[in-house]
Amino acid sequence: MIMKSYTDIDYVGNGNNAQKLDIHLPEAESFPVFIYFHGGGIEKGDKRSDTAFREYLVSNGVCVVSANYRMYPENSYPDFLHDSAAAVAWVFKNVGKYGNCEGIYVGGSSAGGYITMMLCFDRKYLGTHGISPMDISGFVHDAGQPTAHFNVLKYKGIDSRRVIIDDTAPLYHIGTDKEYPPMLFIVSDNDMQNRYEQTMLTLSTLKHFGHEEKTSLRVMNGKHCAYVKHEVFGEIIYDFINKTTK
Repeated sequence: MIMKSYTDIDYVGNGNNAQKLDIHLPEAESFPVFIYFHGGGIEKGDKRSDTAFREYLVSNGVCVVSANYRMYPENSYPDFLHDSAAAVAWVFKNVGKYGNCEGIYVGGSSAGGYITMMLCFDRKYLGTHGISPMDISGFVHDAGQPTAHFNVLKYKGIDSRRVIIDDTAPLYHIGTDKEYPPMLFIVSDNDMQNRYEQTMLTLSTLKHFGHEEKTSLRVMNGKHCAYVKHEVFGEIIYDFINKTTK
């Protein structure tokens, strides 16, 4: 399929380059939509990176939206969470102009995975826009930190190696909702220090609250997010979308 792209769309409307998104469309009248948030520790990264998985998805009939968000050190918590929720809201409001939407999926890698977990488990961010996490067809939480993010801690003056579960941590919010949409967790067997173990704790916590059937896990071989630059990441996402399409 041929990809048609619209870039640097201002999803907030204030002209800030950090609050823009790109939409990549397959040559199809109907398609599922995958919204992706990049990694980079909430300090760096860009929506234009990691093109292999995007090209794979679009070539297989999936619309991909890649969004930027405000980051440290120029901005602070929770600016990036509000931005990400606003980007999702823009898609809900506007994607129908580009074709028939067959479901909206939200995913992110590393810092982006932390963001997707916060949007999933702390409903206030999407709720600001009248959206429930249950309105999302599925979440892809890729190698995100489920405890307080290390850079959230660093910019508070706290040792970033500490394991803290406060209201900035996705884990803190699990169990506050009675139901969740389908979720795919991805992590590497040689991931960042403590990332694999914390991912297992997140899955165990979801199981403890009776959400085991809504979760699936893919353990990758190698280092943190090494697969994101390759087509295999797109294949994993595409398989998840196919299994959960409503």
